[in-house]
Amino acid sequence: MRLNPPADLTAFSKVIRETTMTTKNTIKFARSLLVCTALLSPVLGYAEILAMVNYESKPGQTPRREGIAIIDVDPASKNFAKILNDIPLPDDLVAHHIFYNKDLSKAYITSLGNGALHVMDMTHVPYRPKKVDMPDCKVAEDVAFSKDNKTWYMTCMGSSNVIVGDAQTDKQIKVIAADSENAFIRYPHGISINEDIDRIMVTSTVRPSDLGDPGETVTVIEASSGNVLSSHKLSDKPSPSGVSPVEAVFLPGSNPPTAYINTMFGGALWTGTWNAGNKNFDFQQVFDFNAVKQGVPLEIYFNDENDRMYITTANPGYLNIFDISQSKQKPTLIKAIPTAGGAHHVVLSPDEQYAVVQNSFLNLPDMSDGSITVIDLNKMEVKATIDTFKKQGLNPNCIIMMPKWHHDTAH
Repeated sequence: MRLNPPADLTAFSKVIRETTMTTKNTIKFARSLLVCTALLSPVLGYAEILAMVNYESKPGQTPRREGIAIIDVDPASKNFAKILNDIPLPDDLVAHHIFYNKDLSKAYITSLGNGALHVMDMTHVPYRPKKVDMPDCKVAEDVAFSKDNKTWYMTCMGSSNVIVGDAQTDKQIKVIAADSENAFIRYPHGISINEDIDRIMVTSTVRPSDLGDPGETVTVIEASSGNVLSSHKLSDKPSPSGVSPVEAVFLPGSNPPTAYINTMFGGALWTGTWNAGNKNFDFQQVFDFNAVKQGVPLEIYFNDENDRMYITTANPGYLNIFDISQSKQKPTLIKAIPTAGGAHHVVLSPDEQYAVVQNSFLNLPDMSDGSITVIDLNKMEVKATIDTFKKQGLNPNCIIMMPKWHHDTAH
């Protein structure tokens, strides 16, 4: 239950405090409770959970539109599925992902088109993204932040490098690139940092111009120095296997440190488990999505207890719920819930009752439905579908909770 009681409820709160549970005043307490319930009923109608969605026009739609919408995703709200604010973006930006810094004061918007990075001050209304000059970055993808909120790391898939930036000034500090036989950065997409072991992991995904030349490795970087240490193949097939690792995410608080990696074209989930002896990772495949007739696994999320893992597959579109409480290296699929083509990013409500799935992946055929699916995680079934963007000929590209409701520590 989500309540935001108005100030005029102070009076009945005082009544409740002054009423004791004795036989003599049981009736008085019951009457006070009824009054309380009656006053709270209209408040429940104003419940809300606000998320931020960046969107773009579907192919062939004119004029082309891009923007960031703030939308209510709470099925109990009277404003459910309504866009409450719309922030325009340049129509050639191709805004892709949104990430918060550690104190949620800024949102970082990466793009595939004109202008790699925009930053939006979340403490100032109206929200207005500002372009940050990044000449060494082409086709920006994911961003990760240091714990002290002083540094960010951004993968640039088109320029095959990682940009290191000052998270206070948002100025570029360093460019990390490498192209040796055993340690290289090529078409990087996913990125995750574990400062306890001073390591960053990035994926080698695909050439962004045509989705060709898919990679098969993840690369390990020393976080403190930026030194590129090693690259590791995530496939048992002969090279080039073309499995295309896409996301790599460290499980918060895991001991030993463990990262989960999806291979987009390989259809598999892998783990990278830290080996303290050789100060590197041991990799193994831990789940095959092909066996459950799903393809293109994408994003990876965890609940607050870090005993559940949520993974989307874009074709045909599922949210997969895994139990990782018994073994991090042997996740157990609890249920696969159909959403729609292009299941991609996910947000969880603060009470973890709902998972909200954005269904669109790069405007690709059969993977760009354009809807948003709300799933009841208690009942493990679809609660509602939001077609707000779809009806306007738009595709939502990413979804993230507004700061008040955001509680994702893994990204």
